[in-house]
Amino acid sequence: MRKTQTTTVAMLMTGFFLATSSAIAAAPPPDSPAALKEAERLDNLPPITPHGTKTAVDHSGRAQKGRASYYAKHFNNRKMANGRRLDPNAPVAASKNLPLGTTAKVVNTQNGKEATVRVEDRGPYVDGRVVDVTPRIAKELDIGKQGVVPVVVKPIAVPQPDGGVKLGAGAADASPQEIRRATEVTKQLAGD
Repeated sequence: MRKTQTTTVAMLMTGFFLATSSAIAAAPPPDSPAALKEAERLDNLPPITPHGTKTAVDHSGRAQKGRASYYAKHFNNRKMANGRRLDPNAPVAASKNLPLGTTAKVVNTQNGKEATVRVEDRGPYVDGRVVDVTPRIAKELDIGKQGVVPVVVKPIAVPQPDGGVKLGAGAADASPQEIRRATEVTKQLAGD
């Protein structure tokens, strides 16, 4: 009886793994019309709101909503999750659950200002916050003295577990040049 249950569980897990793997492998090349159509579909879905201080890595490319904060000065030149040092003037962000290497558009929903960032670090470890940005990006978003603002984060290019790149919700309203640049940067960062 136990052996049968174990075998059944193993078969279910194998089936789930194969279904998940084929779904991931089925992502169309980022420069194809099918990839852009998928990005438009993702953009039409309501943004998700990740909860908790640690969440699973999300390769879906779906938009997220929550709050953004920015790195304090004492983080300057500290190592980030990808091993690089934080440059406060770089277009860099930390995310709890977007894959490292993701290129995303961050939109301040209070004023409509937006900036494109590269996810190179983990955090913020505060519930309700979806992204930490560098002081340069905070200035572009006009976060100012508020310190924390409501945002929507729309991934443009998302690295996949198989080494590929998938277009996300942010690619739906990006120019072909922005998509190409985001895809190149994502491939480069994911390859490091």
